[in-house]
This record gives sequence, structure tokens and C-alpha cells, in this order.
Amino acid sequence: MRILLDTHALLWWLAGDPQLSAPAHAAIVDPANDKFVSAASAWEIAIKFRLGKLPGARIIAGNVAAEVAGQGFIELPMTMRHAQLAGDVPPHHKDPFDRMLIAQATIESLPVLSIEAIFDRYGIHRIW
Repeated sequence: MRILLDTHALLWWLAGDPQLSAPAHAAIVDPANDKFVSAASAWEIAIKFRLGKLPGARIIAGNVAAEVAGQGFIELPMTMRHAQLAGDVPPHHKDPFDRMLIAQATIESLPVLSIEAIFDRYGIHRIW
């Protein structure tokens, strides 16, 4: 299975945080799964770290690509198709980072590991 980690799922995985659900953890540790991390997550982490909203994310904020690769995860770039859909999806959710993840999950047919129940309103498969 191919899966997309929401930013908080990535951060909780890296930190060993117990907030990561058992199904999400199982999906990440399953060697049969291809785990994707969006460029939008790197963007979100960099911005929130700079603003002081993620003070514990200094290491990952310094080189998100290296941290993602070190976990064996796959970078998912943002494309024009992703961006257009992110701007066009219904406004159930205002967060631009999450809207990009929703667009990417839709276009790439990826279930998302996310605590965000509002994702369900977009018809994507969410694992939590």
C-alpha cells in the first residue's frame, strides 16, 4: 500500500510520540508500505519552526529532506495539478498545508495518516 503522512504524523513518528495512533504506527512500520511525505510538510515545518510553534523540531526543520530519507520515506513534490486542486477543493478546511495534502491524496490515490477527521469530508481514505 502507498500512504501519505500528515505533518503531525511525521513529527509524532520521529519523536516517538504516543499520540500517533496504533493503526498509523502499524502502517508506518509495515515494510510492504511505501510511505510518502509531501513537500507541503517541509514547508509547514519550516514556517511553524520559524514562528516558534514547533520549538522541538530544530533538527528536522534544519533538513527535512534528510530526515525523511533517513526514515526510508519518499518525498512527494507539489505539482501544478496538486496546487490547482488544493485551491479548488470545497472550503471545509482552511489550512493551506492540509488542503495541499488533501489534493495530493486525491490525485495520487493515497490514504492519509492523519488525526484530522475533517479530511473525511473530502472523500479520501484516512487512517487513524
